[in-house]
Amino acid sequence: MKVTQHIENAKGETLFSFEIVPPQKGKNIQELYDNIDPLMEFKPPFIDVTTSREEYIYVDKGNGLLNKQLTRMRPGTLGICASIKHKYQVDTVPHLICGGFTREETEYMLVDCNYLGINNVMALRGDAMKDEQSFVPKEGGNKYAVDLVDQIYQLNQGKYLHELMDIDNKADFCIGVAGYPEKHLESPSLISDLKRLKEKVDAGADYVVTQMFFDNTKYFEFVAKAREIGITVPIIPGIKPIAVQRHLQILPQIFRIDLPEDLINAIDKCKTPADIRQVGIEWAIQQSLELKAAGVPVLHYYSMGKSENIRQIASKVF
Repeated sequence: MKVTQHIENAKGETLFSFEIVPPQKGKNIQELYDNIDPLMEFKPPFIDVTTSREEYIYVDKGNGLLNKQLTRMRPGTLGICASIKHKYQVDTVPHLICGGFTREETEYMLVDCNYLGINNVMALRGDAMKDEQSFVPKEGGNKYAVDLVDQIYQLNQGKYLHELMDIDNKADFCIGVAGYPEKHLESPSLISDLKRLKEKVDAGADYVVTQMFFDNTKYFEFVAKAREIGITVPIIPGIKPIAVQRHLQILPQIFRIDLPEDLINAIDKCKTPADIRQVGIEWAIQQSLELKAAGVPVLHYYSMGKSENIRQIASKVF
C-alpha cells in the first residue's frame, strides 16, 4: 500500500514510522531485526531504508603502498526492504539517490522494486562524496532530486529510458521527497529552497518528509509557507533524538540546523552519557506530543539502526 493511502486510511490519526540504515557489508542482518522487533508494537505502516553512495577506501598493498578503491560499505537496500516486507508484513520505502547511480541503474532498481511489490520510494539527490567539496553526479546520472522524481514519474506513465518493448504493466510508485524546515545547507534562502520543493511536487512527488529539527516552530512555519506557495501534499515531520554529547557539534555542522538553547543547556548540565540520552528522549517526547496534538499525518523517527530510545519515545506518544 502507498504511504499516501496509509495516511488517508488513518482518517486524521497520527501514524508512527521510522528509518533504518543497512548494516555494513559483512555484518549479520539479525542485529537489524533485533532493533526493529521492539518497534513493531507501535504498528508502523511503513519503514524507510536508506541508501548510501559509493566511497573511496585505501587498501594496503604492502611496502607502504596504498591502493585507492571505490566501494559501497552499506549495500543491500533493496534486499533489506524485501526481507522486512516478508518478515513483518509491512510496507518498505527504499531510498533512491542521484549520487553514484546512472539513470539506467536507477531504472533497474525501480524495475526490481516493482517486481517485489514495493511501490513506495524516497527520491533524494544524496550527499557529495567525502573528498568532494560539492555534489558531482555520476556520468549518465540524475543531477538533482527533481530529475530523479521526473524519472520515476515517467516510469509510472510506462515510459522507460529505451522504448524497445511494448509496455503492458505500468509501475505505480508513490514518491516521497525531502523537505528542509531550516533550508538545505546549499540553498541561499528558505524561500528559494521552498521553490525547489514545489518543483519536486510539481514533477510528481506525493509526500514530503522533513529533515530533523528540534524546534517545532520551525516545522509549523515551514508547513505554512509551503501551503502558501501551493504545496498541498502531506508533510511528515522527521524526528531524531539527541543521544550523545557530540550531537551538539556534529548535527549543526552536518545539517546546518539550530539547536534550541533550552536543549543545549539541559545537555550541558548532564553528568553522564545516560543523562544525555535521557534528555534527548524527553525532548523528543515533548516534540512528538505537540506535533501529534497538531494533527501531523505521521511521526517519522530517524533511528540510525538503534531502537531503544525510539521505543521509549513511542511508548509515551502512541
